Amino acid sequence: MAKILVLQHHPAENLGAIADALEGAALAWQYVRVFDGHPIPTDAKGLGGLIVLGGPQTVYQLDRYPYLRDEMALIESALKADKPILGVCLGSQLLAATLGAEVRRGEQREIGWFPVRLSDAAKDDRLLRGLPAEFVAAHWHSDVFDLPQDTVALASSDRMPVQAYRYGAKAYGLLFHAEMTREIITALVGEFGEGLKRVGIDGDAIVVEAERHLPALEKIGDTIFSRWAAPIQGT
Repeated sequence: MAKILVLQHHPAENLGAIADALEGAALAWQYVRVFDGHPIPTDAKGLGGLIVLGGPQTVYQLDRYPYLRDEMALIESALKADKPILGVCLGSQLLAATLGAEVRRGEQREIGWFPVRLSDAAKDDRLLRGLPAEFVAAHWHSDVFDLPQDTVALASSDRMPVQAYRYGAKAYGLLFHAEMTREIITALVGEFGEGLKRVGIDGDAIVVEAERHLPALEKIGDTIFSRWAAPIQGT
């Protein structure tokens, strides 16, 4: 069976809970550690699916991060080949940009634990149906994007109007982090905590709050990612 290719942009931001879902579906995956300079495939031929993770890069600074152009080309190839795609945080922004949407700096950051509200369309969505209409998710982003053309809006939050969307039947963008684990959140705060303090965000409080929010989020993430992986298992 073809592997799932995973584009990783930062050492701390790994698959997290997504790995459990892939293992549960007996799917193999391969990281492309972009932060270490690993080459990005030129097309999606032979892939079982594509996962694009989060990271500190910005889509609107392609001159600073030229390899993001290669990632967008790979995403476009995967879209044309009708491969399953899952974009998380930065990944959702790259997918949106590939689909023609503008990605830009938001008016305010959304870092910590904040509610996500599902849209009416999510009630019939393959990944999100049956989930609570509102739940608290982890967030770590400053950028926003417009809803790409020909996509379905699936979720929003008070600060970000587009938190999740679907293109066609197989491509999903999630701005929020349902894959978050204690290890990931602790690593992120450990590395970026001083920067958070400078903008008035208490990283230590985010770690403490994780104990309260992660149990419910783990169940939601397991549902979302298991459903994303299930059709791939049968191909």
